[in-house]
Amino acid sequence: MSMLMRTKPDPTLARTQAFLDAAAARLRAPRAGARGPLRFGVDLGTATIVVAAVDAEGEPVYWDFERARVVRDGVVVDFHGAVEAVRRPEASSEAALGLSVDDAAPAPPPAVPTSDCRACGYVLQQAGVDCRRLIDEVSAANAVLTVRDGAVVDVGGGSTGVGVWRGGELVQLDDVAGGGHHLDLILAGALKLPIEQAEEYKRTRGDEVLQILRPGVERVAESIRRLCGGTDPGIVHLAGGALQLPGADVIVERYLGWPVQAWRHAELITPFGIALSNT
Repeated sequence: MSMLMRTKPDPTLARTQAFLDAAAARLRAPRAGARGPLRFGVDLGTATIVVAAVDAEGEPVYWDFERARVVRDGVVVDFHGAVEAVRRPEASSEAALGLSVDDAAPAPPPAVPTSDCRACGYVLQQAGVDCRRLIDEVSAANAVLTVRDGAVVDVGGGSTGVGVWRGGELVQLDDVAGGGHHLDLILAGALKLPIEQAEEYKRTRGDEVLQILRPGVERVAESIRRLCGGTDPGIVHLAGGALQLPGADVIVERYLGWPVQAWRHAELITPFGIALSNT
């Protein structure tokens, strides 16, 4: 994990990483002794649909996922496919936990129009899950990160969302196109691979192709700069799965000249943040 001007260890950062490590261990493996009632979140991502659960104390309990390309930049492009993609991890969650997923919260990117946000809710309802509330994915991510001064960056498959907090208040929130899918396109072109194979290659052998992807990572970094108004916001926290490449955080940090905090299991920040926000 890279950070310019690193000082003494921050216990808040350590607690956040411990939460994510505990969450990662709950893939299709429910935590024993969870205190009910449980809260659920459904992350309708560009590449992956995730169902996550936390208990009454906000501890991670369970998660499952389905790879599907039925949502693009927070917009449902295949309604029936999206419903089916939610139903599969929903059913596995119900079987593993021994209870029904009655309600959950989805979280679209910040700039998605209201009509498309409602479509995300309709997907859940059609899958038999009551849409309890809508929250943007950057604010959901901060339910896990608890940033009071700094920036939260959610780099998803199709877009990059940035929220800036000052004194615990969200003062800036927006997103732009560009994320993991654009990195896949770069890699597919360079290695002459189908896009699906390029995405798998990036996830499993990212350290081998980081230099090929550097221009795409720097493009994301430039989006972060613009969404922060060109002003150093403090520590930039990287959420989402698109930049889970060894060394990508260093590229972003050097490009920006701002301190950057990367996380193990950053792809779980938003799904579990959505669950925590389901109140």
